[in-house]
Formats: sequence, structure tokens, C-alpha cells
Amino acid sequence: MAKSAEVLAMLIPNGGYTQIGESYEGITFIEAEPITKAQFDAGFAQYDAWQAQQEAEATAKKAAALAKLVALGLTTDDLTALGL
Repeated sequence: MAKSAEVLAMLIPNGGYTQIGESYEGITFIEAEPITKAQFDAGFAQYDAWQAQQEAEATAKKAAALAKLVALGLTTDDLTALGL
């Protein structure tokens, strides 16, 4: 289950808010466009799918970068030595 801080980071990735506690009422919007309580509550249902998408994108980017390094002539031993 997502935590409220994770949901806020997903909904407002650039920050601009503070939060005390786990409830919507504890959020103070400083420089961020305020979200509604309904958006905040819906974010909990959306978080797991969003997180899975973020992880899939990161994995795809890493695979593409590794493929480029292999195309440049690095071997799997070279990649392992680099910690990749």
C-alpha cells in the first residue's frame, strides 16, 4: 500500500508542499498547484501501476544503454567490471 508521501510525489513531482501526518488535511501547498482531496485519494489506487511503469521504463533505459555499450565493443565481463 502506498504511503501518502509517495502519492504526493507522484501527483506533484516538483514538490512545493509540506505534509504533516498521513491525511490530506495535513498538506500545505506552498508553491505547488493544489490538488483536491478526491485526487489525493484516487492517487492511492493509481500509485502501484505508476510505480510499475516507472520501474519498467528504468529497466528499458538501462537495457538500451547496455546495448549501446555492447555495440561499442564492451564485453559482458567489461560491463560486470563496471558494475552494470
